[in-house]
Amino acid sequence: MDNQQRIPLAERMRATNFDEFVGQEHIVGKNKLLYRAISTGSVGSCIFYGPPGTGKTTLAGIIAKMVNANIEKLNAVSSGVGDAKAVIERARTQKQMFNQDTYLLLDECHRWSKSQSDCVLQAIEEGSIFFIGSTTENPYTSMTRAIVSRCNVFEFKKISQKDVEKVLIRALNDKERGLGEFKTKVDEDALKYLAFASNGDVRNALNSLELAVLSTKPSKDKFIHVDKETMAECLNKRPLSIDENMYYDYLSAFCKSLRGSDSDAALYYAHRLLKAGIDPLIIARRMIAHASEDIGMADSNALLLAISALISCEKLGAPECYLNLSHAIIYLCEAEKSNSVCKAMHMAMEDAENEREDVVPNHLKNHPSTNKDGHGKYKYPHDFGGYCDQQYMPDSLKDKIYYVPSENGREKNLIRKKFSKNKKQ
Repeated sequence: MDNQQRIPLAERMRATNFDEFVGQEHIVGKNKLLYRAISTGSVGSCIFYGPPGTGKTTLAGIIAKMVNANIEKLNAVSSGVGDAKAVIERARTQKQMFNQDTYLLLDECHRWSKSQSDCVLQAIEEGSIFFIGSTTENPYTSMTRAIVSRCNVFEFKKISQKDVEKVLIRALNDKERGLGEFKTKVDEDALKYLAFASNGDVRNALNSLELAVLSTKPSKDKFIHVDKETMAECLNKRPLSIDENMYYDYLSAFCKSLRGSDSDAALYYAHRLLKAGIDPLIIARRMIAHASEDIGMADSNALLLAISALISCEKLGAPECYLNLSHAIIYLCEAEKSNSVCKAMHMAMEDAENEREDVVPNHLKNHPSTNKDGHGKYKYPHDFGGYCDQQYMPDSLKDKIYYVPSENGREKNLIRKKFSKNKKQ
């Protein structure tokens, strides 16, 4: 095996231009913001965040190449303040001597400490470097505000199964960077399974494909034959015993059984999916959504139990977490149901998008002004026993009601207090 083949397939097949790059059409599709910025050479500092294997580091490299810039790469896990300062010094020299911009590509950027982040702030502001960070964490909660405020933030989505399949086929046929030199026959159902089971992670899909090819001995016909069972082994997953359509049908039946309060059916469909090889986190995430969508304020403990089930899946793993999942499934099914939260959210979202006359009432403003009639004076509710009657909505929405308690569960005990405007406080 030569040095090139020792490099993981995912790294060798990393896209070097937009023709090879797949996914993220919402940000790099034609006429989208990032596409326009790259086309005009006006890409500033950015942060890319999203699931692993979705092209964050790859796109950062493509951008730096297309704008003809000097590229400096660091990993936040292994770099320190000294490394960042050295990059800045080299960048300033590059700018002075060759009038060339420098892009600092920082992987796992959420792992940088405040001191590490602070040392590059001035360099970003004065244009000595352009910063492109990539992370799987939400930067708004995991990174220092000073860095985030100086960057455009772009969220990456999981790569579609069709696009993952396209990358896998390209890797199998590429003789220079891929597996084209190997005589390989990969069953169609094995390739589709890999594209589906990798869950939008191109890196995982490519590395699993490479492992499947390299670990399989050639058959009598001199070809390396990779079937679905082999592919599942390389993914460290049991092969799904259901196809994609059946998967979505079972998942739909599970969700509808939760909503319909049939704990027996919900348990069956959940464990049918688990037996088929589905990641239990998928089921736990659906339960969290339904805890607010279909139960909501009728029993808020449902949300807590669903989240506990998710944590159990993350910390314990299968099959130990199955008991906790079953516990939560039964609780969600047997809980009183109410969609009042869901209805209230959609109504509020619609007005938030369409209302243009939403002037904040004077007494709620950060710096209210009062006149001699007392107009604009904010009433502190705790001075009136915890509640007092005053207008909170803008004038254009003052009669709107989004949340209407149902008659189910604890919601029937929620009474919205009404006070007469003329009542003395």
